[in-house]
Amino acid sequence: MATALPRLSRAQAANTIRIGVMTDMSGTYRDNTGPGSVACTQQAVAEFGSRGFPVEVLVADHQNKPDIGVNLARQWYDQGVDVILDIPTSSVGLAVQNVAREKNKIALNVGSATSDLTGAQCSPTGIHWAYDTYQLARSTGGATVKAGGDSWFFITADYAFGHALERDASNFVRAAGGKVLGTVRTPFPATSDFSSFLVQAQAAKPKVIGLANAGLDTINCVKQAAEFGITRRGIKLASLLLFITDVHSIGLQTGQGLVCSETFYWDLNDRTRAFTRRVLPKMPNLHPNCIHAGCYSAALHFLKAVADMGVPAAKASGADIVARMKAMPTEDDAFGAGRIREDGRKLCPSYLLEVKAPEESKAPWDYYKVLQTTPAEEAFRPLADGKCPLVKS
Repeated sequence: MATALPRLSRAQAANTIRIGVMTDMSGTYRDNTGPGSVACTQQAVAEFGSRGFPVEVLVADHQNKPDIGVNLARQWYDQGVDVILDIPTSSVGLAVQNVAREKNKIALNVGSATSDLTGAQCSPTGIHWAYDTYQLARSTGGATVKAGGDSWFFITADYAFGHALERDASNFVRAAGGKVLGTVRTPFPATSDFSSFLVQAQAAKPKVIGLANAGLDTINCVKQAAEFGITRRGIKLASLLLFITDVHSIGLQTGQGLVCSETFYWDLNDRTRAFTRRVLPKMPNLHPNCIHAGCYSAALHFLKAVADMGVPAAKASGADIVARMKAMPTEDDAFGAGRIREDGRKLCPSYLLEVKAPEESKAPWDYYKVLQTTPAEEAFRPLADGKCPLVKS
């Protein structure tokens, strides 16, 4: 899809903003990103309206492979794409952010989770939206340890995201006085049978099995753990990255009682419900999760910054428009008011959520109850701890 961009005249190209949604349209993370990310980006463009310049939304599937993501990014940027958005799979997100830095173009990582995007590998042309591994570990991991889960064994997706999530969660477990008994790495994205990994985790006799994975990997782990009766033996599952789209696939009967963290829930307040009503016609089989909502929020804020500084200036320098985005407060129905820190971290509250039992759910997609809220300024890694070279000591 990225090889067939329509040719524009020089005048058209100079005034057209192109947003490339690079996502997973066919693999492990399709429901959590994919068509929902595209729909929410299109919703942002529609709501932004006509402000003197046309906006195009382009779509490509990176197949969760860094080499494909890098090739697509180079091709898109060379063909006039101004910003690449979503970029799930942390190894792809890190690689595309490096290409964007090299070409002075913009990468808005939403689907990628690794906190390294705003740490040592931060970029003057990159922003990280919606969530990250530090926030997930702090919220879900921290709450699980406080509830008595002080011995852990990790089942970890063997790539950048899984490694970062395991690292950040392990740090919180140990800081709270807990122990990490072991870890097993699972091939990504080639694994669907997690039975041997679950048996290995159970044999270590932890109080908690931490799932440092996502998407279909998490869904399969939870379902297979239920089949083996692991939780009935007193071991708790900590799904460190679980989306409402995953809960929908797992079902409340199996998923009830699971604790997770998201920065967006469609039924949180009047504004989140209003946003969801507007976007559902574009994604009728899903309700938005924090990645989908993050694509809407990031695209809308980017377009506001373009309008603020003018198309020629916005197209001239990715670093300049990212600086403008950081200087402007963020505001939308999905996340409310917020800001972007100098390391590129978009700040928003984090919600610790528990999956409802079937009898507690009163309507379709009524899946969560909110256990606690972490304020935006506390939810993410402290600025001084990230070692981002953009941050002045």
